Order: sequence, then structure tokens, then C-alpha cells
Amino acid sequence: MVKKDYAWTSGAKLDEHSRRKHKVVREYFTRYLAVRCQMPVQSRFRLAVVDGFAGAGVYDDGSPGSPIIFIQELRTAVEVFNLRRRSEGMAPLNIECLLLLNDYDPDAVSLLKENVSSLEADIKENVRQLHLRIEYFNERFELAYAEIKDRLIRGRYSNVLFNLDQCGYSHVEFKTLADIMQSFASAEVFYTFVISSLLAFLRKDDARLLTERLRPLGVGAHQLAALDGMMNNSKWLATAERIVFDAFRNCAPYVSPFSINNPDGWRYWLIHFANSYRARQEYNNVLHDNKTAQAHFGRSGLDMLAYDQAHEGALYLFDDQGRQQAIRELHDDIPRVVGDFGDAISLLELYRSIYNKTPAHMDDIHAVMIENHDLEVITSNGASRRKPKSIRAEDIVRLKRQRTFPNFFGANDGKKK
Repeated sequence: MVKKDYAWTSGAKLDEHSRRKHKVVREYFTRYLAVRCQMPVQSRFRLAVVDGFAGAGVYDDGSPGSPIIFIQELRTAVEVFNLRRRSEGMAPLNIECLLLLNDYDPDAVSLLKENVSSLEADIKENVRQLHLRIEYFNERFELAYAEIKDRLIRGRYSNVLFNLDQCGYSHVEFKTLADIMQSFASAEVFYTFVISSLLAFLRKDDARLLTERLRPLGVGAHQLAALDGMMNNSKWLATAERIVFDAFRNCAPYVSPFSINNPDGWRYWLIHFANSYRARQEYNNVLHDNKTAQAHFGRSGLDMLAYDQAHEGALYLFDDQGRQQAIRELHDDIPRVVGDFGDAISLLELYRSIYNKTPAHMDDIHAVMIENHDLEVITSNGASRRKPKSIRAEDIVRLKRQRTFPNFFGANDGKKK
């Protein structure tokens, strides 16, 4: 796919898929700051945000772009956190953020500086607990990345969030995504691309695998043009999601391969990469707060891609109906996963093992642990949890000795009869 250039100087239009993506990114960034800044004894939090395709910051209808969104949410967070801290007699919290903004278009960078300058000046004058440093780059992202990485390493930044909102696919390479995730202890990436560009790349890179994945649709790797008329079919969404997960699964421990939802055609993908289950947990929760913003086709329990596409699977839009289906599957899935480990597992280990394979909300997972007659959640001192909201990562979930289902430890050796 040819790269789409935004006409920033004459006013760039904000497409609906971008509007949905911005809402998810904004709300996730709000949660990110809340989770990372919740310790009462904490007085300082350092992070770096890299916007690799920053644009001019403002669209033709006045809507903010991602650089402005990050600045707005940083300011709001500092004000809200410190208002609460003052009311509770706590010391103030300072947030130090290095914001690195890059765009290949020099006109976009020039306009971005203008659009950001008044916000930056106001923060310096009125928000003393927010220490914001902004640096600009004007280069193709792959060329700018080496300098950006060096800047982050020299600054000893561990908490790093990249927003890579490219138009096509070819502007950020697999090896760069993997390098970001491996180079920083607490790295996360939002990565946007057009699925047709990825398919075109894979046709040249691994035509055999692509042909195998497309076979359920009756299309070969050499017939990609035929997919355009099929992209509003849920079977297409299922196929594309598996292709995306296969392509990116080695880039990070946690990869969310969900499409930006558009029933008229699932063409745009927003992937979240993370190094920790906690980040994926919060991302899932934010998607449920933004019903229908993203779409998944498959199972909704703990093995979202483990199904027979010809006979199983359903459209999951992170809405109430989807959550009810997830709860039904979780009642079987969680005991089975615990049984795979033995008869007990720490919640921390369970989270680490499941969160790359589920779209489920954290609250639904916790509720099933309490409601399921075959499970019990035990605290570190041996007490039983009674309420989902009280569950902690240091708890243990175990199978009850008298279960309501047959013993499945090694039953049939995992083989169907």
C-alpha cells in the first residue's frame, strides 16, 4: 500500500478509525499513569513517550492528535493526583516526562511546534509538579530510531511508551519492534498499520505460511486483491487476526492482535505490545470500557485463537454480550489451566500464562474464580477469598479436593475419543 500523506498545512481530516484509536490510547495512558503512580510513598515518576509519526498535533476539526493527547493527560494526571494527595495529607508527586516527537514531514513538525508551544508554556507556569521536556525529530522513523534509542539509554529511562501510528506497514520493521521491547525494562508500544500492507509484505517474505492461513477463505497468497471484497466477513477477521499474531508474536511477551472495529471492513489494526501481564491486563480492561472500538473473532476465554474456524468462534466486541460468553468459557478454562500446573498455582503465575491468550476483562476472570464450585482462592496466610474485588496477585488459586467435574489430570492423554 502506498503511504498516505496527511495534508497538514491545508488541514488533515481525522478518520473514524483514527478517532477510535485515539480514544483507546488516551484512556489507556490515563490508566497507565494511575497504575504507575499509586504508591503513597512515591514522590517522583519518570517516563519517556516517543511519538514516531506525530503529525502536526491538531486536525482540521480541532481534534487533538496523539502528541497533544499525551500532554493533556500528563497535565490532568498531575493535577488530579496531587489534589487527592493534598486532601489525604500526603507529599506531592512529581512526574518527569521526556516527550520525543518525530515526523518525516518538515511542515508537520513546524506546525506541531506551534501547536505545542502554548501548552508547554502554560505547564511551565502553572503546573509545577509536571516536568516536561519536549524534543523534536524530522526523519523517517527507522532512521531516527537509533538516535532516539541512544537518547533514552543515556537518560536512563526504564518506563518507555512508543506510539507508532504509521499509515501503511513498511515504516517500522519487525526487528525494530523487538529491539524496543528488549532494550527497556518497562516498554510498551502502540502500533498501527493497514492489514493489506502487511499481507503484501508477507507474500514476499513467507508466501507458504500466508497461503496456509488464507486457505479457509479460498484465497491464495497470489490473490490478495480478492480479499478487498471479503474484509467485512467475520471469517476474514479470524484469519487476519491469526496472521497478525503469527507475524508479531515474537516481538514481545504480550501482543494484542485486535483490529480497529469497522463492520464495513476490518482493514486497520491497532496492536499493543507489552513486557508485563499487568499492562495487557489494563489494556483489556480499557477495551471493555470502549465497547466495539476493537474486534476479535474466536474464543473469548483463555485460548482466544484455539478453535476450529469452520465450526467454532464468534465475534467479540468487548461488550456485555461478549463478556457473558467469556464468563461461560472461563468457567471451564480456568480449572483446566490450573490443572495443567497441578492442583494449585499463584495468581501471578496464572496471569503470566494467560494474558497473551485472552481478551477477557480482569473482573470477569476474578468473578469466575470465586463463583466456580471447583476453585478456591487462598491468601498468603491460608484464608479463603470471598469477593472478587479482594483478590490480589500474591494469592493462590487451587482446585478443590472434591470437584463437580471428572478428574481431567491426564484423562485421555489429551486425545479425543
